[in-house]
Amino acid sequence: MGKDQTSKLCCGLLGWPVSHSASPVMMSKAFDVLAMEAVYVPFAVAPNRLSDAVRGLSALGVVGVNVTIPHKEAVFALVDRRTEVAELARAVNTVLFHPDGAIGHNTDVVGWWDSVRTLLDKRPHPRMLILGAGGAAAAVVAALCTYHPEATVVLTSRSTERCQQLMKRFEDRIRVTDVPWTERTSAAAHADMVVNTTPLGMWPETDASPLPETFVWSDEQIVQDIVYRPMQTRLLQQAAASRATVLDGVGMLAGQGAASLKFWFDVDAPVKEMEVAVRDFIMRADLRAESGARGGVPADETPPV
Repeated sequence: MGKDQTSKLCCGLLGWPVSHSASPVMMSKAFDVLAMEAVYVPFAVAPNRLSDAVRGLSALGVVGVNVTIPHKEAVFALVDRRTEVAELARAVNTVLFHPDGAIGHNTDVVGWWDSVRTLLDKRPHPRMLILGAGGAAAAVVAALCTYHPEATVVLTSRSTERCQQLMKRFEDRIRVTDVPWTERTSAAAHADMVVNTTPLGMWPETDASPLPETFVWSDEQIVQDIVYRPMQTRLLQQAAASRATVLDGVGMLAGQGAASLKFWFDVDAPVKEMEVAVRDFIMRADLRAESGARGGVPADETPPV
């Protein structure tokens, strides 16, 4: 597609599933604002077909793809080359299909940092609790190593093995330790900022939360959920009720999307317009879901892209 001058440039999203993603709407908005002849296509790819998909997209002339759950760490091993940032995170969320091979990058790192910078700049030595130990968690820790190495990081995950592996990867670069998942509540009570990188609370399982309903937050704490649908997850609702500072995942999503466009096309993306497009998409999707629950539009139908 990218080689045929009569057709539009093509980028996309690799994940399993991808039907919930706001990325197609967000990236299409960016293309419109930038007046680019390009399309952004979601590709639902099962884990056992991932290698075939990466090779096939390259052969078809696709410019690049973003990578989401559960493929970020697997794609790291599939690309031909990796940027320094991707090597640090050991996860790839952005691929550029170059004539010399697929190049893996990680824009989650700068996307996350841009979403929290103004808050963490005011805290020179924050104690950070990261819930989860997957590719997104690795990006958060990599960002702290790069932009805020004075932080202390505490990791916790339902997978003890993955948590310890992540800790060992970064222990020479930043103060990092891990605690059992069963002790996450105590760790949260002592944290300056808590970042949820797990899918707990993500649509459609919106009643789930990584912390118990009885947990009481301090109004001096910062709580971020990188889940962006719903924008106000159960975790953020709990934290807001205690007057903690809360951040949803939309800022990080828009930031990493903008960085992806820079990597693919060397353009400065319209981050604010992208963020507005995501919030509008989610609000309309939620309204349709509510209508479906009342017997109107089917609950699984989302607004047209």
